[in-house]
Amino acid sequence: MLMNLTDRWLRRRSQVASTGRTARSASSGEVGSRERQEPQVERSTGAADRAPRSRRTVSYQGIRALLNPLWCYYGFITAVVSLTVFGLMMVFSSSAVDMVAQGNSPWSQAIKQSLFCLIGFVVAFVAMRLPARFYRRISTVFLCFGLFMQMLTFSPLGHSAGGNSGWIFIGSISLQPAEILKLALSIWLPGVLLDAADAQTRGEGLKAYIKPALGFLAAFGLIILGKDLGTDLIVVFIGMVAFFISGFPLKWFIGAAVLGLAGIVGFFVVGSGNRMQRIMAAYGDCSGDASQDVCYQSIHGIYAMGSGGLTGVGLGNSREKWNYLPEAHNDFIFAVIGEEMGFIGAALVIIAFVVVGWCMLRIALTTPDNYARIALICLAAWIVGQALINICVVLGLLPVIGLPLPFVSAGGTALVLCLTAAGVAVQMMRTHPDIQAAVSGD
Repeated sequence: MLMNLTDRWLRRRSQVASTGRTARSASSGEVGSRERQEPQVERSTGAADRAPRSRRTVSYQGIRALLNPLWCYYGFITAVVSLTVFGLMMVFSSSAVDMVAQGNSPWSQAIKQSLFCLIGFVVAFVAMRLPARFYRRISTVFLCFGLFMQMLTFSPLGHSAGGNSGWIFIGSISLQPAEILKLALSIWLPGVLLDAADAQTRGEGLKAYIKPALGFLAAFGLIILGKDLGTDLIVVFIGMVAFFISGFPLKWFIGAAVLGLAGIVGFFVVGSGNRMQRIMAAYGDCSGDASQDVCYQSIHGIYAMGSGGLTGVGLGNSREKWNYLPEAHNDFIFAVIGEEMGFIGAALVIIAFVVVGWCMLRIALTTPDNYARIALICLAAWIVGQALINICVVLGLLPVIGLPLPFVSAGGTALVLCLTAAGVAVQMMRTHPDIQAAVSGD
């Protein structure tokens, strides 16, 4: 559907351009009469411009207000800010017990997260002020920077956790470079894929896609070498979405997807005893010793969700966070939300992510800027896709994968980069004519 919408828009744009060129050619030999004709053209154009605005006002009444680009623009910002502020509250609630057990202040994790939140909002504000063409221009440099940072995970600066080599320490600061690569691919792939599509139409064939393929495979390979399968799934999702909606030949897309899936399953799932145990824990029997081993985290996540009921046990009253539920303030923070805030609180979080995804896709489908369109869809695939996987893991629908809940879970690099991505998304939204006109004075 996205490809058909894009194709229809491109044909409409070329027809408009052709009409404009014909009009200019016809008027080039009529210089003497042009001055007399221009006022009529201006009056006609003004009337034509006023009519669509009137129709848009009517069409966005009632339930169709959900289609209003301005509603989506401000709704996206509101949802992101709400999730982030709510996340600070839940990080404190879910981490206080663990911090005290470690001999620290119960506020220590929340204070650290608040600092990262402040940094993230500042970076997001700067990101939303930079023009969309700026991101396309610097995207290659930013991707190279992300690849370099990811390579540092294999240097003496690298650090492993949970069997994954995906962190580096610079002084007392811990960074996860894979988060940088998610953003880098989201702004780099749209530009190079549009260039590749143009080159393909000139007769270069699949050779036109060598550059985007190599960049994507470099990011994928460096992350998978660190055994971070969860993060690599998001990178694969971003890449698949970008290649698909940019017009990559479908038969080659399906072939590459099948080959990639077979490679991931064969080498990184079947070949890993720990990952196979996680899969069996999610879809197999968790009785006996398994309940205290590979199934332990999943079981206690479900216990937390089940004990919350409709309205929850109350903020701060979770029982599972008392050293029963591992990663309660990170990967499994949604379980604590379900326990303390109940079904209503968990549903509101899901609704907020639905708003984020809907607003990004709605504006992406109607903006005239092809680069902004693909970038917005890639960013939506990252943020909403990661949120969906995290929630499904907590609910026991997917095996345990180390992915934080965007904007909500504890984690400095993830929070700063998610807020930065939100700032970039806001700027991409501003390429929409209605939004551009409304915020042009900002």
